[in-house]
Amino acid sequence: MRYRYPLHIHISTLFLALILLVGGVLGGIGYQLSSNLLEESAADLTARISRAALLEMRRIIEPAEVAARLLSLQRVTRATSLRERLDSLEFIRQALDSSPALSSLYIGYENGDFFLLGRIGHGSVSEAARAPAGASYVVQSIEQLGGQRQGRFIYLDSALQTLRDDDRPDYAAAYDPRDRIWYKQGLASRTQVKTAPYLFFSSRRVGTTLASRAGGGRSVVGADILLDTLGENLARQKVTPGSVMVLVDSQGHVLAYEEASRMVLASPASDGKPSLARIDELGVPALVPLLPVVRKMQDEEAQILGVTVSGNTWRVSVNRLLLEGVPPLYLVTAIPESELMAGALRVIQHSASATLLVLLLTIPLTWLLAQSISRSLRRLASEAEAIRHFEFSRPIALESSIKEVTELVLTMDGMKRTIHRFLDISETVAAEQNFDRLLPRLLSDTLSASGARAGVLYLAEDGQLNPAAALDDTGSALAGELPSLDVARAGPLLGAALTDGVARANRLQPEDIACLGPATANLAEASHAIAVPLCNRKSELVGAMILLCDTATDSSRLSFVKALSGTAAVSLESKALIKAQKDLFEAFIQLLATAIDAKSPYTGGHCARVPELTKMLARAACAASSGPYQDFQLTEDDWEALHVAAWLHDCGKVTTPEYVVDKATKLEAIHDRIHEIRMRFEVLKRDAEISGLQAIVAGTDAESVHRRVAAELQRLDDDFAFVASCNEGGEFMAPESIDRLRSIATRTWLRTLDDRIGISREEKLRKARTPCPKLPVVEALLADKPEHVFARRPQDRMPENNRWGFRMPVPALLYNRGELYNLSVARGTLSAEERYKINEHIVQTLVMLSQLPFPRHLRQVPEIAGAHHEKMDGSGYPRQLRREQMSPLARMMAIADIFEALTAVDRPYKKGKTLSEALAIMSRMQQEQHIDPDLFALFLRAGVHLDYAREFMQPEQVDAIDVERLLATTLRPPPAV
Repeated sequence: MRYRYPLHIHISTLFLALILLVGGVLGGIGYQLSSNLLEESAADLTARISRAALLEMRRIIEPAEVAARLLSLQRVTRATSLRERLDSLEFIRQALDSSPALSSLYIGYENGDFFLLGRIGHGSVSEAARAPAGASYVVQSIEQLGGQRQGRFIYLDSALQTLRDDDRPDYAAAYDPRDRIWYKQGLASRTQVKTAPYLFFSSRRVGTTLASRAGGGRSVVGADILLDTLGENLARQKVTPGSVMVLVDSQGHVLAYEEASRMVLASPASDGKPSLARIDELGVPALVPLLPVVRKMQDEEAQILGVTVSGNTWRVSVNRLLLEGVPPLYLVTAIPESELMAGALRVIQHSASATLLVLLLTIPLTWLLAQSISRSLRRLASEAEAIRHFEFSRPIALESSIKEVTELVLTMDGMKRTIHRFLDISETVAAEQNFDRLLPRLLSDTLSASGARAGVLYLAEDGQLNPAAALDDTGSALAGELPSLDVARAGPLLGAALTDGVARANRLQPEDIACLGPATANLAEASHAIAVPLCNRKSELVGAMILLCDTATDSSRLSFVKALSGTAAVSLESKALIKAQKDLFEAFIQLLATAIDAKSPYTGGHCARVPELTKMLARAACAASSGPYQDFQLTEDDWEALHVAAWLHDCGKVTTPEYVVDKATKLEAIHDRIHEIRMRFEVLKRDAEISGLQAIVAGTDAESVHRRVAAELQRLDDDFAFVASCNEGGEFMAPESIDRLRSIATRTWLRTLDDRIGISREEKLRKARTPCPKLPVVEALLADKPEHVFARRPQDRMPENNRWGFRMPVPALLYNRGELYNLSVARGTLSAEERYKINEHIVQTLVMLSQLPFPRHLRQVPEIAGAHHEKMDGSGYPRQLRREQMSPLARMMAIADIFEALTAVDRPYKKGKTLSEALAIMSRMQQEQHIDPDLFALFLRAGVHLDYAREFMQPEQVDAIDVERLLATTLRPPPAV
């Protein structure tokens, strides 16, 4: 994300950046010069240290060389016994003391004798432990006596007095000087020889050995020199505290180092022979990579390189040291760059401090200067931010000495006012939901924003412009009739605007005035006009506006009107589409309700009357000034939801079979099966007559036969009349009537024709449940046969945990068309299965409505429409909701549905109740908590029952009622949630 900063920040930053740049350049130059100077100084210092180390080695070795040469000239080199050799002890001691670095002086003889004077403590640790207290020197002697080699260790004090004389035969057996390299090299050379520095076996200390031939070639003088002081000397000459200095040979073995203990490594072999550590074995990370560098030095005198270890950079120099008679040695110096460049970094720090000081002094001045320049721009930025947040409460008031800023203030103020007007109009238009109210509102706002005197809004349809609104600048409608205009002949100004598709402004021509008609006769001062075509997103003409003005229109006002017309056209199109969709939806709703009513001639007006009664009760609730509904109000969206729910409250009846809805008798299905039973009685009557005639032919007394046949026919007529009366249904059926039906059912008749031919496939399948009897067959007069039973399919069942919460007991069978079963229905004409099928319409209503994608403000529709069979005590159906679980609108619809059903005169099974009868039944229902007592009381007090009766009930149904007596029985329910 890219950040943006105020102007004063940019100005201040520019000045400060320049200061920082100058300071940085100066600091960088100073750092570079200091770095070069320090690097050159470090190189010079390393070279001086190398020379000093070489001089130190020479200082150590040269006295020892003199002592060894003097000893080679002494008589001890020709002595043949220990006694003679001890005579020179004082001389040897003085020679030994002449050089502190000398560890011992010794002579090896050609016969294998050996004589050595050494300091106590310069030998091995074990030998030093054997020395007696006060011993300063030790004489180690090997002498030939009687053909045997005798070894002795004589311990002397500082005055060369013998403290102890030890016989050491093991020493004589283990040591022969003639086998030593110093002896061989010294004997072979005419000059004094020096060995390369190495690790002394006995003392485990680094040193070198001098050897020279003496005694006319019959002996060799040797001297051991310790180089311990070299490491201490190197430590004193370190360039920085963290520097590391090491003296190594050409193979990288360490000869001198400030920590001598790290120089010697214990041998992993069983002989325990120690060895010198290599440079990479000292435990110093910076020295590890230098072993191959040292081994490749060869003839190079010096090499400088950089080494980075663990993120730390070291400056390393390797200098060659040449000592006469010894292979080249190398002084390795490693200096941490952080310490070497500390001086340069201090220069940088000083430069940074100076730059920071300048910045601190400059910042206030720069800040004040930048603030004075950018203050007016910040004010304008805050005004622009206010516009961005749609804050238009105050005008832009700002004075500035900068010309460009002043011009920007004027432009932004005009823009602010224009946007404010534009947004006000857009908000007003968008907030209006009613299309018919939108049209004059849109025209009025446009007149106000454009400053026009009057205006006319047209809607385009089929090539015509039909006037929809005509207002003056006060919002009053223009008097007089406005004619419709043909798009092709709309006058010069409007015609040109329609042709080009853009707003035009010009003086009104007589033809323009004629097209406007007499409504504009009182606007003679309006000599100019703006013609605005309104086009939708597809550039199709949806309307037009004529704005009448007193003066000519400038380009800014015309541009504003053009922009506004685009918004107006889109709003007009959107609202028109919404209105068209609502009209289409309303038509579908009424189409469905009409289709439901058309299914049955007995409930033809139910779906139309219930919405009217429900809205009557809702209006009464909104008008209530006291009681439970004194604060009840419905918004326009609520009224729409109630309207849709009321019209669709029985939409599930489209799934209910027509013959069930219209079942007027107990045996009626697709047709009334009483005719089949009548035919059976006719057959029995014919059988009785035939039987009588046969008896007469057989010689039976004719008169007695006639009497018997007449009695039988009368019984059959009476029985059929009784069956026919049972078929009509009623409010109650006595048990003795049911017993008589069963008695009649025991009578039989003879069927001689196959009843399994000429029927539908479904009926054949039902009859196939029983074997086909052999004809002729005797059958019961009234029967409940297996084929009368219709099994309930899986899709017709209702799971207990269904997602709609339905809790209705479902009969085991889908239908039972048994004749005796249906004639025995105690109340009405519907069996239990058919009653459930009728009630199931509310289930289907909820299922169908819950699947519709209602917009947010109509999402209450399924709840309102699907609860009009619920009861306040939770005993209703289909979800057994209680009063507190139902919305007030749903409870209103329940009352409307019941009252309409009680008073309807088009029901097949009863006549319509009078007003008093219907209200008496509903009073009992509210006492039994079947309907809402508060709403029932409102229904009575507000006179909703009378308003409905006058409009929808027959005059003979409207009788006198005692409202106060009914109200006295009204219960007070608990408050609904």
